[in-house]
Amino acid sequence: MSHAEDHEGTRRDFLYYATAGAGAVATGAAVWPLVNQMNPSADVRALSSIRVDISGIEPGTQLTVKWLGKPVFIRRRTQTEIDDARAVSLDDLTIDQGSQNANKPGSDAADENRAMDEAGEWLVMMGVCTHLGCVPLGDGAGEFGGWFCPCHGSHYDTSGRIRKGPAPENLHVPIARFEGTELVLG
Repeated sequence: MSHAEDHEGTRRDFLYYATAGAGAVATGAAVWPLVNQMNPSADVRALSSIRVDISGIEPGTQLTVKWLGKPVFIRRRTQTEIDDARAVSLDDLTIDQGSQNANKPGSDAADENRAMDEAGEWLVMMGVCTHLGCVPLGDGAGEFGGWFCPCHGSHYDTSGRIRKGPAPENLHVPIARFEGTELVLG
């Protein structure tokens, strides 16, 4: 094989690689807008996280805010409500079908794991009944002093755990954190 033929093969290889590279870039440029249009719009991203000033919430009262189109209950519990919730044995709870172990109440049902702070004063839950999506009544409603869904008779205790009725799960606890006097949801 002469030196000229060897050089010709190298040029041919370069043309193949250059053509393949240009084709890959062109394909990526054509596909990217199609993939990118599936991302949430700016207005949806802006609502994915909200800040709520909780400085004015007194013990024993509740604030309901709307987040992602659903109500969220922010309750500042009294010491009596905290004591009542923590005195309940996990064995006395209705089985939460959404828990890790559907055969018995899980540790996620413990009041200490549902409250926002170590003292248990702050409780934040989605205000949507887990039976059919109704909005339960609060402020000590129902047989267990927590929330009551009058549509189908689900009773939740002062920790938002299902205690009686057709609801299959406890009221859901969203991702939230404190930042000073604000609660950040999302």
